[in-house]
Amino acid sequence: MTSLPDFLRIDPTTRHISLEGRNPAFYSDPNYVYAALHKHCPTFYWEEQRQWFFTGYDHVNALLRDRRFGRQILHVASREELDLPEPQAHLANFDLAERHSLLEIEPPEHTRLRTLINRAFVSRHIEKLRPEIADLAERLIDGFEKDGKTELLSSFADIIPVTMIARMIGIPDEMGPQLLKWSHAYVGMYMFKRSREDEYAADRAAKEFADYVKTLIAERRRTPAEDLLSHMIHTEHKGQHLTDDELVSTTIVLLNAGHEATVHQIGNSVRVILESGLSPAELFRDEAATERTVEETLRICAPVHIFQRWALEDVEVDGVSLQRGNKVSLILAAANLDPKVFSDPLTFKPERREAQNLSFGAGIHFCIGAPLARLELNTVLPILFRRLPDLRLRAKPTVKDIYHFHGLERLDLVW
Repeated sequence: MTSLPDFLRIDPTTRHISLEGRNPAFYSDPNYVYAALHKHCPTFYWEEQRQWFFTGYDHVNALLRDRRFGRQILHVASREELDLPEPQAHLANFDLAERHSLLEIEPPEHTRLRTLINRAFVSRHIEKLRPEIADLAERLIDGFEKDGKTELLSSFADIIPVTMIARMIGIPDEMGPQLLKWSHAYVGMYMFKRSREDEYAADRAAKEFADYVKTLIAERRRTPAEDLLSHMIHTEHKGQHLTDDELVSTTIVLLNAGHEATVHQIGNSVRVILESGLSPAELFRDEAATERTVEETLRICAPVHIFQRWALEDVEVDGVSLQRGNKVSLILAAANLDPKVFSDPLTFKPERREAQNLSFGAGIHFCIGAPLARLELNTVLPILFRRLPDLRLRAKPTVKDIYHFHGLERLDLVW
């Protein structure tokens, strides 16, 4: 297999691979590794991660919807039965913040929480935010247009999604920089081979984040407002209100998931468009073209790469026998590159009309913020390229060493 990079070893007989996830040659350009895996071993056991991984579009799509798999396992078996370690004391605050996260729970708790907040994220409500998103983008560009250069993540991509989700929840704009600090420390838990220092930082961020949210909850109980937090506090579902712990977990996950992926996707999208050599004026010529361009950037450079599931019972998938309590990983970004579904999958082709990308997941855990993320991307990208028609890369973008999310550390542009 001379075509394989030297940091990737594949044994197609056993379907075992060896790949060091922190190798910059991998995480700086993972699509070529995913292409090699599709060719030689689309379902594989990753030795360093000690887990089975699935990259095929049909398998990933089906497993995201398969109720024999779930985000939780302890509701069907004990730690002792599964030989799982006890929670780590230095992550107590992080674990508490995650305990009621929409991303981590299953029905009926998931159904109750999602029902309470779903209405705020349906497309017809989200669409009303378009003028506000556009105004924010225009004002940010006003601030750096005259400079002839910018680092786009810090001056643009970071600010828009966190500002919009914070406003929806009921958090003042001036908290934006602090929210970003907490969020960046929090998602350090999703890095390859995170360090003990990363874990301490995530736990501190979880505690400070939770303490802040609790002060907001107390304020909204005394004085409700027209925001999502007030709605979550005062709305019942089948006679039940959310507990404080549920409110804190839900608010944190909405803030983190509501901006982190979109920040990465704005950077990823600008990069792939500039590197494609295609005309931005043509890519964003009208609403339909803009939507196709955004969906193609989501397909070819997804902001979230890996989601995991527990096998809730003994099950076989693609010839792999899994036992209850086994954890598997689904590579959404690789599923978007499956050559059985997408023609010439490593090529950016906005005019393609093939399968729906899986960048927002599927099934009951389909990203609740997908309508907001899509609206932000469809609004701000055309504005950016219209205002700065001579936009180009100033330097080669640097990519974050991230396991779950995938995006840039910085994106330096000139015009």
